[in-house]
Amino acid sequence: MAAAQAGAPWAWDRLYGYLAPAVAGYLRLQGARDADDLTSEVFIGVYRGISSFSGSEAQFRSWVFVIAHRRVQDARRHAARVPELLASAALEDLPRAAGDVEADVEGELGRQRVFALCACLAPDQRDVLLLRVVADLTVEQVAETLGKSPGAVKALQRRGLEGIRRMLRQGVTL
Repeated sequence: MAAAQAGAPWAWDRLYGYLAPAVAGYLRLQGARDADDLTSEVFIGVYRGISSFSGSEAQFRSWVFVIAHRRVQDARRHAARVPELLASAALEDLPRAAGDVEADVEGELGRQRVFALCACLAPDQRDVLLLRVVADLTVEQVAETLGKSPGAVKALQRRGLEGIRRMLRQGVTL
């Protein structure tokens, strides 16, 4: 962390390599149209603000996901002002599995099911679950990121998981 704050390229490579996959996954599951570009924007924000950051590694991870969450909110506001081209644009941005056709089809169906489950959740529930599962943040870090109390985060997580459980029992239509 100190090396990245000092501008060491190797430290930036390690930070990016460590956090970028989780950030991109979070953004994809949030429905970002171009998660790779948005991930780059997140890390530009990290680069600009790292000199003023102080805290532990866990706090740094949380801080990065605060930036990611704000970028996805900005992208949603922008998308609301610009006509949507395709409802499934986020799915098209996902990398395709390499290998045989059966594995490709199974992978695509799995991705579609995850998107369908996430789309059926209330936005606050989806935010909490993705920050807890994909970003691997603690309840307290999610509360800070979303500006909610830890109790509210726990309640949203519980309701979100109950909703997913119900959907899985009933079957999610794609």
